[in-house]
Amino acid sequence: MLFYELARKTYARNLQYRGAHMLHNLASALFGFIYMSIWTAIAADQTMGEYGAAGIVSYVAFNQCSLWVAAFLNNGLGIEQLVRTGGIALELMRPAHLFYQLMCKEWGQVAYQFVYKFVPIYALYAIVLPIYMPSSLLTWLSTALALILAAYMSICLNYLIGAAALWTTESRWLYWVNYAFSMLLSGFLIPVEWLPRPLEVMARYSFYPFLHYVPTRIYLGMESSAALAGSLLWAAALTAVCLGLTSVMRRKVEVQGG
Repeated sequence: MLFYELARKTYARNLQYRGAHMLHNLASALFGFIYMSIWTAIAADQTMGEYGAAGIVSYVAFNQCSLWVAAFLNNGLGIEQLVRTGGIALELMRPAHLFYQLMCKEWGQVAYQFVYKFVPIYALYAIVLPIYMPSSLLTWLSTALALILAAYMSICLNYLIGAAALWTTESRWLYWVNYAFSMLLSGFLIPVEWLPRPLEVMARYSFYPFLHYVPTRIYLGMESSAALAGSLLWAAALTAVCLGLTSVMRRKVEVQGG
């Protein structure tokens, strides 16, 4: 019940800005068209490997949509602001676990962005572009699960970024560091296997490909649902880190007299 109420209230709060967000979607879609135009020009002289010219357009289009599920979340889940105001002490005293509270709220944000950002942008691309669409129900379900796990991992990452504010006062810099690494290593801008070898190795041993690369490959039918095992392992690992860090946060606030 708590999960539903917190998520519902966050979703409802965002409904007030639907008009502005729909205009924002046009800018996001235009960025996607720019990326696709660049790759189309490159494909004129290259085979584009297993993707092909049409496949790389679908790859970029789906990635542009998934940004709103797996990347554009609230910076630090709002923890930085709570630290600055001292509200973090009250939040840690609540009977509901801090990570659980903030995660529930963020799922409302994710749900809103899926309905009012992911879906409209995807529909626009589907209308004006010959993008690939899976014909198998299993592929759709696997893609949906991959996106859910990607969103959850992104929530965990933002929680950890926000928690860093207890030691650094502000953690916005860490948000942008994570964003830069995500754009580079997640396969958003370029498929992971096309990265320079050192960066590819770094990406393969990180959670970043499971935010964009793996869901998109599953969507394109280039990976089976077995690839979700990696997403589940990283989700479990990040959950353990978030829960462990929350215990440390409680002691940190107590030491500071909060």
